[in-house]
Amino acid sequence: MFDKCKFPLHIAFHIAFRVCTKKKGMSSLELSHEFEQRQMTCGEFKWKVQQAMESSLKYPLIGEVHVGECFVGGEETQKRGRSKGKKRLVVVALEKLSDGGVGRGYAQIIEDASNTCFRPFFEKHISKEAHVVTDKWTGYIPLKKDYLKLKQTPSNNGKNHPDMHIHIMNLKSWLRGIHHHCSKERLQSYLDEYHFRYNRRNNMDTIFDTLLKRMVKNEPKRLYSIK
Repeated sequence: MFDKCKFPLHIAFHIAFRVCTKKKGMSSLELSHEFEQRQMTCGEFKWKVQQAMESSLKYPLIGEVHVGECFVGGEETQKRGRSKGKKRLVVVALEKLSDGGVGRGYAQIIEDASNTCFRPFFEKHISKEAHVVTDKWTGYIPLKKDYLKLKQTPSNNGKNHPDMHIHIMNLKSWLRGIHHHCSKERLQSYLDEYHFRYNRRNNMDTIFDTLLKRMVKNEPKRLYSIK
C-alpha cells in the first residue's frame, strides 16, 4: 500500500501513525496542514490506510453481544422509523464484558433493516454461540434459527441498551466533528477506521506495528473516490 506514494516514505509513516494513534484520528485537511501536502494527496493516502483497517474477520464477537442500527446523515422530513430516505443505515454490534464493561465492536452499511441485510453482518462478525441482544424489530426474528441465544428486548428510546446508545452517539459525533461529511461510497472506510482504533484502545503500544504490517502485506488498491 506504499506503492507509488507521492511523498517521502517517512511522511507516509507519520501519516499512518497519526491516523491510528491519535484518539480521534485526523481528517485529510488536518493532515494536509501538518505535513504540508495537498489535501487530495493526503486523502488518497488516508484511503489506503483505511483499507488496511478493515476487519480481518478472524475474531467474531463472543459472549453477550448487543446489536442495533442507526442512520448516518442529515435529518429529513416525513421520514420515520427505519425509512431512511437519503440517509445511510448502519448496523452495529457491540460486545459486553462480564465485568460490565464493553469489548470490541463492528459496524457495516446495510441497504435496509431486513433479515437479508442483517445476516451477512451477523455471519462475518458474531459467533453463533453468542448471547445476542437486539430490540424488537421484526427483521431480527429469522436469525433466531441460527443464533439460538438471540433475545429481543424493547429499546425504549435506547434506555434499555445504554452502551449501544452511547457507542452510536460517539460514532456520529466523531464523523461530524472530525470529518464533517463523507460520501456513501466512503462511509464504510470511516466505520472501519473508527473500530480499528476502538478495538485496540487497550493495545496502543502495538497498534501502529499492526497497521504497518497490514499495509506492507496488502496489495495496492485503486482509489475510487475522494470526498
